[in-house]
Amino acid sequence: MRGEPQHEIVLATDVGSTTTKAVLLEMSDGEWRLAGQAQAPTTVESPTEDVMIGVRNAIRRLEQATGRELLDGGELVRPGQRDRGVDLFVSTSSAGGGLQMAVAGVVRTMSAESAERAALGAGAIVADVISIDDARLIVERIRRVRELRPDMILLSGGTDEGGVSQVAAVAEYIAAAKPTPRFGGTRRVPVIFAGNRRAREYVRDVLEGLVDVYVVDNIRPTLEEENLAPARAEIHRLYLEHVMVQAPGYPDLLRWAEQVVEPTPRAVGRMVELLARDREANVVGLDVGGATTDVFSVTGGRFFRTVSANLGMSYSMANVMAESGPAAVLRWLPFDLEDKVLSNWNANKMIRPTTLPQTLDELMLEHAMAREAIRLSYEHHHTLARGLKGVACRRTLDDVLIQPPPGRPVITPTNVDLVIGSGGVVSHAPRPSQALLLLLDSLQPAGITTFLLDSGFLLPHLGVLALVHPAAATDILWRDCVVALGTVVAPLCRPRDGQLLARVRVTLPAGGVREDRLVGGRLARMDLGPGERAVMEAIPVRGVDVGAGPGRRILREVVGGRVGLVLDGRGRPIRFPADPYAARSRLVKWLAALDAYPAASLAEGGR
Repeated sequence: MRGEPQHEIVLATDVGSTTTKAVLLEMSDGEWRLAGQAQAPTTVESPTEDVMIGVRNAIRRLEQATGRELLDGGELVRPGQRDRGVDLFVSTSSAGGGLQMAVAGVVRTMSAESAERAALGAGAIVADVISIDDARLIVERIRRVRELRPDMILLSGGTDEGGVSQVAAVAEYIAAAKPTPRFGGTRRVPVIFAGNRRAREYVRDVLEGLVDVYVVDNIRPTLEEENLAPARAEIHRLYLEHVMVQAPGYPDLLRWAEQVVEPTPRAVGRMVELLARDREANVVGLDVGGATTDVFSVTGGRFFRTVSANLGMSYSMANVMAESGPAAVLRWLPFDLEDKVLSNWNANKMIRPTTLPQTLDELMLEHAMAREAIRLSYEHHHTLARGLKGVACRRTLDDVLIQPPPGRPVITPTNVDLVIGSGGVVSHAPRPSQALLLLLDSLQPAGITTFLLDSGFLLPHLGVLALVHPAAATDILWRDCVVALGTVVAPLCRPRDGQLLARVRVTLPAGGVREDRLVGGRLARMDLGPGERAVMEAIPVRGVDVGAGPGRRILREVVGGRVGLVLDGRGRPIRFPADPYAARSRLVKWLAALDAYPAASLAEGGR
C-alpha cells in the first residue's frame, strides 16, 4: 500500500472478457467525483489479439464524452493539466479467461481447500484441485495438470511439524505432468509452495528445471490456523511479472499503469471488504460477468470469494441452462415458452455475446437466466465459505463467538445484512425493481436485508484505485457508485397462502406511521425513499422468524431506496405451484407488486 498521493485526475480501465470500460475520476472543489465513463469491445482475441486496441478505443470514447484530451498519438497524456491529460492510470483485467490456476494439496477438504480459498481470494479462476485423496487415478491427475496449461500452480499440504512424504507425492504429480504455460513461449509455469516448511527443499529438488518454484509461509501451519495472506500476495506479484507480460498487449498496459494492475475479482473483493468494514455488517457481493459469476462474502470479519467459471451471461450461458435445466429458467418467465425456443435463444447469445435484448420478452429471458446463474454460483460459494475442516471439536468460548463450527457454512439465511450487486445484467437493469428481484430471488436471504446496486459498474475501478488512493475510492463509492435499492423483510418459514406472518409498523422521523401485514405467498411494497430512514417494528406470529428468532418481535432502523421497503412473504425457499398456469399467475402478481415490468406485458403473460 502506498501513501496517499496528491492526484486530481485519475483514469481507470477494466478489461473484461467482453467489454473494456474506462472511467475518469477527478477532484473538484475538494471532493472526488465521477467525471465520465465509456466502453468498447475487448480486443484480446483473434484477429486483433492486442488488448490495448480496446483500451484505446474506450479511452477515445471517454474523450468524446468528457471533452478532455487523454491520448496523444496513442499514448497517455500526463501529467494532468487544465483540460488534458491524467495524473494517474490504474487498471483491472479479467480478459482472456483471467488468471487461471491449478491448486494442489494433500487432503481435499483441508490443505487443498485452504489453497483454493487463497487462490480465489487473489482473483484467480481455479481450473482444478488435485489432492492425494482425489478419486481419480494418479495417471488421470497427471494428465489433467498437463492439459490445463495453467498460468500458475499453488501447491500446499502438511502442517509445519507434519510429515513430508505426502507433500512430496503431490510435488511428484506436478513434476510428472511437466506443465506448460497457457500463452506458450520460453517461460516456465510458476509454482508457489505454501506447505510444510520441512518439505521445502524436497519440493525444490523434485521440480527443479521443470517449473519456477517460489516459497511462501504455510497456508495451514497448524490444523487450527489458516494463513492465506502470504500466498495471495505472491500470486498477485507473479501475476504481474510472469502472466500479464505474456498476454497480447498487456506489457503496454502494465507500462501505462506502472504495475498498478489487478485481476478484476480481487479489486471487487477489496471493495466488498471495505463496505463490510464501513457498515460493520455481514455482506454478500455479486459480480455477474459474461464468462463467470463471482460471489464475495464477509461474515464475522472473514472474507470468502468463489468464482463459477462456467456460469456467465454470454460466453458460458449454455452452461447455466445445462446445469439448472430449462424448467428452472422457465419458472421465472411470466409467459409461456417452449424449451426449443429457449435453447435457440440461449445458443444465439453464446454465438453473439455482445448482443443486448431487443424486446421486452428477451429482457425477461435474460433476467430469468441471470437468476439461475446467480443461484447456482451462490450454492457453489456455500461449499467453500465454511469453517476450517479437520479442526478438533473442543472449542473455547471465544471460538464459539468468533468462528463457525468445523466444516459448517459461515453464511446462513438470516445473517446476511447487506447485498451489493454488480455486473452488466444487474447494473444495467432498466428498472431498480428488476435489479432487486434478480438479487432477492436468487439469493433468498431471510430476516432483514438491505440491497445496494453498483449502478455505474465502478467496483473494479474503485478496488484498484483503493490500492493507491483509498480515500478517493471510498468517497466515490458512496457518491457515484452505490445506489440503495431498498430493504427487504422476509420471514424464514414455509407459509400457507394468505397466512398472516407478521404485522409491520414503520415510524418515520417526522412522526408519520405506516402499517401493513406480511402475508404468506405475497410480495408488498411500502414507500421509503432513498436515504430515508425509519424505525420498523415487526411482530411475527408464533413460530415465524423475521430475524430475531421464532415469534420474537424485532425493532430496527431501516433504510429506504428506489424500490422502498419490501415485505416478502413467499417463504424460504421460494416455491411455485405444480400447475404451470397457477405458477405463472403467481409470478405475475409478484412482478406487478414491485412494478418490475410494464403492466400491459404482465397482464398478457398472466392470462
